[in-house]
Amino acid sequence: MAESVPDKKGGRIGARGARPGPYAEGIRFLRERRRVLWRLAVWSVLESGQTFLSGYALARALDDGFLAGERGVGLAWLGLAALAVALGAYGTGRVYRAMAALVEPLRDALVRRVVTHAVGGAGGGRTDDGGAGGGTTAVSRLTHQVEIARDTFAGLVMVSRSFVFVAAGALVGLLSLAPVLLLVVLPPLVLGLALFLATLRPMARRQEAFLEADENIAETLGAVASGLRDITAAGAEERVGADAGDRIDAEYRAARALARWGVVRVIAIGVGGRLPVVLLLVAAPWLLGRGVTTGALVGALAYLQQSLLPALQSLMQALGTGGSRLAVVVGRLAGTASDGGGLGPERASGVAAPDGTAARPDSPAVELRAVTFAYGDRAAPVVEDLDLDVPAGGHLAVVGPSGIGKSTLAGLIAGLLEPRSGEVRVCGEPVRGTGAVRAAALRVLIPQEAYVFSGTLADNLRYLCPETGTGARTDAELAAAAEAVGLDALLSRIGGPYADVDPGALSAGERQLIALARAYLSPAPVVLLDEATCHLDPAAEARAERAFARRPGTTLIVIAHRVSSARRAERVLVMDGRQTVCGRHAELLERSPLYRDLAGSWRDWGDRGSTGGQGGSGGSGHLLGAGASDPALAPRDADGVHAVARPGLPGDGGHVVAYRPVGQMQAAGDLGDRGAFGGQ
Repeated sequence: MAESVPDKKGGRIGARGARPGPYAEGIRFLRERRRVLWRLAVWSVLESGQTFLSGYALARALDDGFLAGERGVGLAWLGLAALAVALGAYGTGRVYRAMAALVEPLRDALVRRVVTHAVGGAGGGRTDDGGAGGGTTAVSRLTHQVEIARDTFAGLVMVSRSFVFVAAGALVGLLSLAPVLLLVVLPPLVLGLALFLATLRPMARRQEAFLEADENIAETLGAVASGLRDITAAGAEERVGADAGDRIDAEYRAARALARWGVVRVIAIGVGGRLPVVLLLVAAPWLLGRGVTTGALVGALAYLQQSLLPALQSLMQALGTGGSRLAVVVGRLAGTASDGGGLGPERASGVAAPDGTAARPDSPAVELRAVTFAYGDRAAPVVEDLDLDVPAGGHLAVVGPSGIGKSTLAGLIAGLLEPRSGEVRVCGEPVRGTGAVRAAALRVLIPQEAYVFSGTLADNLRYLCPETGTGARTDAELAAAAEAVGLDALLSRIGGPYADVDPGALSAGERQLIALARAYLSPAPVVLLDEATCHLDPAAEARAERAFARRPGTTLIVIAHRVSSARRAERVLVMDGRQTVCGRHAELLERSPLYRDLAGSWRDWGDRGSTGGQGGSGGSGHLLGAGASDPALAPRDADGVHAVARPGLPGDGGHVVAYRPVGQMQAAGDLGDRGAFGGQ
């Protein structure tokens, strides 16, 4: 098989030569249908006879009939013109039949190409929109574009054919009436056409840019409308709003550029269609003085007003708008068919997927390179010059004091936050820029505030899954996922997956379990749990984390709030500004004073054998909880003073809570909601 190399636009070019472009394929298509084109031309000549007689018969009716006192001759010429109209109507009907023989094969060929490659791409495991069932959606979308191409092509052929034969009939008529009329009419007509043709290519580029900007807006707003809960949960309203605003501004700029070239097109119509009329009227005395009759002058005006000007306007409108649209649509269809059959974003090559496919050994599931982030241009960095690799199938716990940037790190990996510098990749795809759509399909983020919408439990669980194809989830898979993460008790209690759920009637822990099961069923290989189990007891948390760790092809990153989460992970990332370190639990106890402090100060009911309801919030296990062991420091000095202030010390009335290991305190009743990305 011949090798292929990427071209400048990201397509594939065969080693034996490039596939012909849409224009070359269009010319070849027309050459293969010469007989149809000849039939079209013959019937168009009959149709153009109406144009010729519209001015010539009128001139003869005036000069040889009414102005000469021969009313019968005048009426005869007008009757001949009416007969030409009837013959022209018959010719027009035959033209439409010939057009069907030209246009329908084009439609059939495009549909055949699109569907063939779509089916071939689906058979090869290529998916659209992140799921195997997306190929059906892509075929539907592309066949709709085929219909656009068909209708636009038919309109362009009709308009172009009409202008050619109408212009020929009118110019022959002017030549028959008085050759000198061509000296007045032809120069501005040619100048207007030349001006229009000179702007055709720039207008096509502006039209394509406008269409792309318009589609980007539709895609963005569609994604925003379907993901409002996720946007709110992630605290990404400002970023999403700014992104939508940028796309709207881009369409505005494209529309203004297109409008400027539209003004040039209006000028071209004025020069080619209006100016000849003005010149003909201005030059009327000069023409009459050189033997041009009154009937010839009136006939010339009829040619301009009734034939040339409407045909010119239709041609410029069709080529200026429809031609650009046709070039864009046919180019996309040709590109879709020539790239090997993919009809949408495909899963990155070698990415670890939940169906067990192996990841590339040289591509980490999550990769950060020299990443720095701050909330504001003048703010101190929350994350500074961070390098991190999480291998495919790895299990990483992220720990650190409250407000140190753990949720910020999750937002950076998910692509919800843009770093000031550095690069973030998920399964080899950049989370910002050109790879953002593909990267978003490869990860799922579960924030602390789990969102459940009204509807059936099955609807909630399948929310991130493809609706059809191999990625769709059966009822058995829903039940298995519920049992894996610990949702089975709730599933049984409410009456099965198709029972309606009322989000307001669920506890915070139950909502978190639904969100966990939803993520478990999603096709994303990278799972980010950002305090996603904080309302579960330690046993339920352990069950959920172990389920994700055993899920085939899954890379798990946990923002930990219990020491048990860190112990279960293969590696632990301790965030402490520029002193961030990463390693295993045992070695970090020796290397990191902060980790020793956190591990020693953690309240972990799971290690003490307590139990709690899986939907409850007991045993949330935050830092420095009551009853926890003292930090890995001297528990008290000789005078009986504790080294670190925390609740539960002698004399404590429960009115203060230490939320940093250095003893910064605030009243328990004044603890603020720091949101999904403002702190933990």
